[in-house]
Amino acid sequence: MALPAALKAPDGERAAFAWHAVGVQIYECRAGEKGDWGWQFVAPEAELYGPGGEKVGTHGAGPNWTALDGSKTLGTVKARANGQREADIPWLLLSAKSAGTAGKMASVTGVQRINTVGGNAPAKGCGAAADGGKRIRQGYSADYVFLITR
Repeated sequence: MALPAALKAPDGERAAFAWHAVGVQIYECRAGEKGDWGWQFVAPEAELYGPGGEKVGTHGAGPNWTALDGSKTLGTVKARANGQREADIPWLLLSAKSAGTAGKMASVTGVQRINTVGGNAPAKGCGAAADGGKRIRQGYSADYVFLITR
């Protein structure tokens, strides 16, 4: 699938490096605003791997990406596009800012989440109050392209 126009790197930014994530998307059964029950996203939990397959960091709530050198970046969603299949979480463009020490992630200004496989909440709802608070972990993988200022 080609990169949707809405997810292209903004002017002044370019791709610096890409890491592959393998992990889970965590959902919790909660009541919605209208009292209907459904799976609500809680957080990602994934390991990040470099081009040679070596572990280079982790991905977690915030969302955040933390390199093994201790550097970290936090993201905010700017745009999204549907994944290739219904089961795939959306592709994203996020703005990013450093939240850790000097290192690999310190100069990251944006993140693209692409090539997602899996991770969406089940199409079947979670029932009613009896299921409230129940959590599920949906396996996923994705590529994260980290952007920096040109």
